[in-house]
Amino acid sequence: MNGPRPGPRRGSLARNIVVLTTVVAALAVVLTGLIAWQTAARGAEERERDQLTRQATVLSRLPALSEALFTGAQVLAGPNGVQLAVITPDGRVSGTATPAVDRASKAALLAGDPVSTTGILGGREVLLVGRPGVRGGAVVLTEPYAVVTENTNQIRRNVIVPLVAGMLGAALAGALLARRIARPLVTAAQIAHRLADGERGVPAPVDGPRETADIGRALNVLDEALAHSENRQREFLLSVSHDLRTPLTALQGYAEALADGLIEPERVSEVGGILADETRRLDRFLGDLLDLARLEADDFRLDMAPSDLGAVVAEAAAFWSGPCARHGVELRLERPGGTGEPEEAEGVEGTGEPGRAGRAGRAALPVLVETDPFRVRQLIDGLVQNALRVTPEGAPLVLAVRPTAGGGAELQVRDGGPGLTDDDVRIAFDHGALHERYRDTRPVGSGLGLAIAHRLTGRLGGVIRVEGHGPEGGASFTVTLPSAPEAA
Repeated sequence: MNGPRPGPRRGSLARNIVVLTTVVAALAVVLTGLIAWQTAARGAEERERDQLTRQATVLSRLPALSEALFTGAQVLAGPNGVQLAVITPDGRVSGTATPAVDRASKAALLAGDPVSTTGILGGREVLLVGRPGVRGGAVVLTEPYAVVTENTNQIRRNVIVPLVAGMLGAALAGALLARRIARPLVTAAQIAHRLADGERGVPAPVDGPRETADIGRALNVLDEALAHSENRQREFLLSVSHDLRTPLTALQGYAEALADGLIEPERVSEVGGILADETRRLDRFLGDLLDLARLEADDFRLDMAPSDLGAVVAEAAAFWSGPCARHGVELRLERPGGTGEPEEAEGVEGTGEPGRAGRAGRAALPVLVETDPFRVRQLIDGLVQNALRVTPEGAPLVLAVRPTAGGGAELQVRDGGPGLTDDDVRIAFDHGALHERYRDTRPVGSGLGLAIAHRLTGRLGGVIRVEGHGPEGGASFTVTLPSAPEAA
């Protein structure tokens, strides 16, 4: 038999964060480098032009340019290969930079305009800067463009190291960030695995960023919920085993006594009745367990249709009038009458016939909702059976139905029994809770009836609530069904 197919391999969050931050940093470094690479050349050229401009400005302010800058044929040379040319007011050009001065530059300088351009000197490209003199003429300075290239390369070399350091720093920061983010997630995953393995009471840290703190709080809530649920299940199983063991013990004891011939002939029918009662008790208990299991299933079937709840309640009253009469309990039915007021009716005691309950149902106004009438009847039967068990002889048991303002309806089952305390109300719909509490003081059933009623009401899209002491003195269960319920 082949095992489950392995899922796709996934990279760790920490590694993904490191890779992502490194890639982002690399992109930032590349973009920054491209921009710096382009601006380095412009910056170096602008710096050299500024220096030449300042020098040319100083020289242009000398009173006699030609005499101050030349002694015979000797040229006053500048740094970085700077060459000099002087333009006299009559247009003559002298100096080592003379070949680089073209006609356009000379005309502009003689017209009094400064010049900043490039030229060719000795077969090499040079920067050319010219400034008009204060008494006419002009000064021209040139510098080899190789100086600009060298300065550009130096700037670029100086930029590379910080860019690489920034990328490495980003990768390191990404690793630290990944560790900070992934560590609480890894811890949460480990705690989740421990919870899945059945370990309980495992505290999850609630620290770090808000999202990881929320995960920690959720795991702590899950831990508490699992522990509570498992304790409830354990208590439920213990209760179920006790309820199964009691009738089984009785069946086994009487069966062994019959097999050994210890039962007198005149008591055989009595023992047979006891065995039949215990068998029915087991069957009812197992039926409740199956009903509860079906209600928990996702494919629980509901046949929703427009239904008259008044008719459903009247049918239930007709059926339960007999059992109530045999127990000496007064069964009453309350439905909206022709005047809009509740109309009361009760079965005929001791006959098992509907009596006025059935006749009142035919005369009453309908209470129409969209629901499953079969499941509603199942719900009413469960609540009435639970109420009848604790209602003493001579006390009332009331079945009531009435429409609600929103188009739905309310069903009520009220009894004249001992009622419930506030603590009883809080746990009334828990599996076997009231059964365990009152098994030695009150008549109890399987302990699952109210849990079934609660789940069935939810499936019908309604809400069930209980009051510890209703108008008749005992418990009052109210089921509210909407006009168009949604399956739970």
